[in-house]
Amino acid sequence: MRSRSRVQDFEEKAFNLLRDLIYARTGLYYGDDRCELLEEKLAPLVAERGFNSYLDYYRCLKDGTCAALEWQRLIDAITVQESYFWREMGQVHALVEDIVPAYVAQHPGQTLRIWSAACATGEEPLTIAMALEEAGWFARASIEIVASDISAAALARARRGWYRARAFRNLPRTLQRKYFTPVNEGWQVLPALQRRIQWRQANLVVREEILDLATAPVIFCRNVFIYFSREMARRVVELFAEQMSAPGYLCLGAAESLFRVTTAFRLEQIGEGLIYVKAT
Repeated sequence: MRSRSRVQDFEEKAFNLLRDLIYARTGLYYGDDRCELLEEKLAPLVAERGFNSYLDYYRCLKDGTCAALEWQRLIDAITVQESYFWREMGQVHALVEDIVPAYVAQHPGQTLRIWSAACATGEEPLTIAMALEEAGWFARASIEIVASDISAAALARARRGWYRARAFRNLPRTLQRKYFTPVNEGWQVLPALQRRIQWRQANLVVREEILDLATAPVIFCRNVFIYFSREMARRVVELFAEQMSAPGYLCLGAAESLFRVTTAFRLEQIGEGLIYVKAT
């Protein structure tokens, strides 16, 4: 009994080392109430890769020659990679109907960059592109959409541009037929729309990877900070504020708030959407 207890205690300490390493490198925070969820994701991965313990896996990720490859496998296993088109559209309508017209009027001839941070498999940036296309903005102004994610696997799916039917549950059928074609029991995005997006791999908690991206006047970073600690969210948001010119627009998910995180942005109702604005 004593030996078994020591083994369990040792494994718990190794698990916590692994949990802390994941947090430091990705921002994903697993408090004590979410440890079981993390263990459900890690245990099969550790077993499949042939590691004898969490400590062996931790050592590989931290210092081993296999670290880069194993990190990508880990990230792909623990990140949320499913989304759908036409999600939380109030902010997108505000972008198309209010923010873009104001920017074009105030910055004639300049390119407006829109950054979709943590874009997963690409539904959000493609939604933005469809909405802008429907409003005729690509023909009237210089607009670029950059989409990034920490997961190489998610970005590979985004670049492929093939989606199952469940991704279209909110998208009007007319737009689905206009911008996608049926292929192999799914739908393939048309090249003309896919070319509107620049795909990049970037980790939100690595300053050097997002410095230039954060200069975008419009940032969609939705349903990300619900997985971060308050301190990590503060670090990322304050980098956004540091790099953004005013006015800058930050779109978060419906369940997210910057209350007690930062005062660099104020929440405003813009058209149909609630959007954080950097004013100074």
